[in-house]
Amino acid sequence: MKLQDKVAIVTGAGSGMGKAIASLYAQEGAKVIVADINQDSVNAVVAEIKANGGEALGEVVNVAKKEDVEKMINAATSAFGSLDILVNNAGIMDNFTPVGDVSDELWDRLLDINLKGPFMACRAAINIMKDQPNGGVIVNNASVGGLFGTRGGAAYIASKHGLVGLTKNIAATYGREGGNIRANCIAPGGVKTNIQSTITAPHPLGSAALADAGSGKLADPIEIARVALFLGSDDSSFVNGDVIKADGGWTAR
Repeated sequence: MKLQDKVAIVTGAGSGMGKAIASLYAQEGAKVIVADINQDSVNAVVAEIKANGGEALGEVVNVAKKEDVEKMINAATSAFGSLDILVNNAGIMDNFTPVGDVSDELWDRLLDINLKGPFMACRAAINIMKDQPNGGVIVNNASVGGLFGTRGGAAYIASKHGLVGLTKNIAATYGREGGNIRANCIAPGGVKTNIQSTITAPHPLGSAALADAGSGKLADPIEIARVALFLGSDDSSFVNGDVIKADGGWTAR
C-alpha cells in the first residue's frame, strides 16, 4: 500500500488516464478526490472505487474556474484533513491548429484548461502543503508535446511547455534546502483516452507536421497511472523537478 492514508486529488478523473490514476491510487490506500467536469463520470468512478473497497469523494470541477478549483482543494481538507498529492491531469487538444490559424478563443480555452487550471490548483495546494509536516507532492500530466514542437497545435504545445516550466519552478522553489514539496511531470505519448475525441477537425498543416514525427503506439491508461503512482509515492522521494517521458520509445527514434 504505497499511498496508505494519503489524501490525493486527481483532475480529469472521470475517464482515461485520470480514472486509471484515481483507481490505482485508491487501490494503494489513498483517499481520493475524483474531480471531473462530467457529473455522471464522477459518480461512476467514485462508485467503482468504493465497490473495490477504496475511499473516494466526487467533485464536479471545471479547472478553468477559480471558484471550482478552490472548492476542490477545500473538499479534500474538509473531508480528510490534509492534502498530500495533487495530480493535474485534466486537459484538451486543439486539432493541431498552427499559430497562423489560432483564434483568440482557442488560445484562451487551451491555456485556461491546460495551464491556468493546473497553476491555480498548484497555488492552492502549495499553500496547504507547505504548512504540513510531511509537505506534499504535485504530479502534472504534461505531454511529449511539452518537450517538442509537434504532437499538437500551437496552443496545445505552448500550454504543455508552460506546464513543464511551472513544474520545474515549483520544484526549484519549494524543494530547496530541505523543502518538503516535490513536483514532477509525466510526458505521455499517445494514450487511449477520451482526449482523442477532442480532435474533431484536425488541421492539415498541423497534421502534416505530426506525420513528419512518425507515429507511436498508444499506451493503455494504466501504464501512465503506474508512472503517476511512482511519482506520488515515497519511491520517488529524491525525484524533484523532473519530466518522465512515457511514450513507448516514440521520441527516442
